[in-house]
Amino acid sequence: MASDAMDPRGDRASAHPPRRELRMRAISIVAIGFGLLTIKAGGTTLSGDAAAVVAAGNYVAFVLWFNFVAGFAYVVAGLGLWWRRRWAAWLAVAIAAATALVFAALGAHVAAGGVYEQRTVVAMVLRLAVWGAIAAYAWRQLVRERR
Repeated sequence: MASDAMDPRGDRASAHPPRRELRMRAISIVAIGFGLLTIKAGGTTLSGDAAAVVAAGNYVAFVLWFNFVAGFAYVVAGLGLWWRRRWAAWLAVAIAAATALVFAALGAHVAAGGVYEQRTVVAMVLRLAVWGAIAAYAWRQLVRERR
């Protein structure tokens, strides 16, 4: 079996080619970094920091709370991706789906005349694109390849 092969140093050869391994590591670093930044930004605003609240402008509370809580899921998913755990792909899919649902709720809020910042819409598009891409890649690498 290829996964049982030994390399010249006597270590088991990786079942994953180096390029795919590096790609997954890079994606996991992006997920963790994105999560830490999200936690910091959301936490600062939610804690009532005057400068952060003013800078946030007309933020939408449910979007802010979702993003803050999701930041912790981003970090957990990133760690799971680093370790190439199958559950991390499922978590990435759940994050993407939950982000899409919150984005739809934001759309309903805006359609109903609710106040919002345009940058919130841009940020949600970015979050959905990032987590959609992470979920798709993780699914292909961690779920589909093991069937």
